[in-house]
Amino acid sequence: MIKLIAIDMDETLLNHDWKISRRNVEAIRQAAAQGVRVTLATGRMAASCRKFAKELGLDVPVITYHGALVEEALSGEVLYRKVIPISLAEPIIRELLDRKVHTQVYVKDRVFVNQANEYSDYYRRMSGVNVEETDVFALMKEEKEGFEKILLIGREKEIAELTGELTSRYAQSLHFTSSRPIYLDLLNKSVNKGTAIKDLADQLGIRREEVMAIGDSWNDREMIEYAGIGVAMGNAREEIKEIADYITDSNAEDGVAKAIENLVLAQEIKQEQN
Repeated sequence: MIKLIAIDMDETLLNHDWKISRRNVEAIRQAAAQGVRVTLATGRMAASCRKFAKELGLDVPVITYHGALVEEALSGEVLYRKVIPISLAEPIIRELLDRKVHTQVYVKDRVFVNQANEYSDYYRRMSGVNVEETDVFALMKEEKEGFEKILLIGREKEIAELTGELTSRYAQSLHFTSSRPIYLDLLNKSVNKGTAIKDLADQLGIRREEVMAIGDSWNDREMIEYAGIGVAMGNAREEIKEIADYITDSNAEDGVAKAIENLVLAQEIKQEQN
């Protein structure tokens, strides 16, 4: 019996217009009404996630920045925060900016770029969050704790080359992941969605086999592997489908709702009948 559902947002819960379909909303609300805890597990920043958590009426902590920041859905109280230390972030960011790689740095509810361009404009429209143009070098001197995330955006070939280069140099210090081929996310070494969901399940007294995780991309791998039932979207990467226990329909076809209806709500009905 599933007691906790963790759902990725982009290309999973959200459709191509970055909205939650009515069927997805209803399925999630029905599961919650039956006592199932539902959370979001996203690479997005908390500020970009809150309106969707509110729309769904979630009352459990939500996992943002791939697990680097966990906060209460309703109050916004920060429960967990794990950053990339400035001592590690500074030389990497300096090198990337010197090489003209589009680099966004994240501090709690704010995202900064050294110079706005078409990439930051697309991110602003997608996330609904203002991307602030600032002197990132000065920001690094002012920010004492560190950054939740460093995001690189570029052409697929450029990002693929950077991924190989940076992981070979910093694999012992950072965790690298991605939700799309044009993105590369740099995180604290201990951060990933799987670890965050395990911690949340432990806090709620929920066993691994009672957890369902739904996702589509590389940054969902750890949580799909951890969950008792790992669900891949119909539009998921082939590598994610291969490790999933169940494949649902795409994000354009209410895949999240169908997974919940078939794997959670239908089981609840069977139990009631028995």
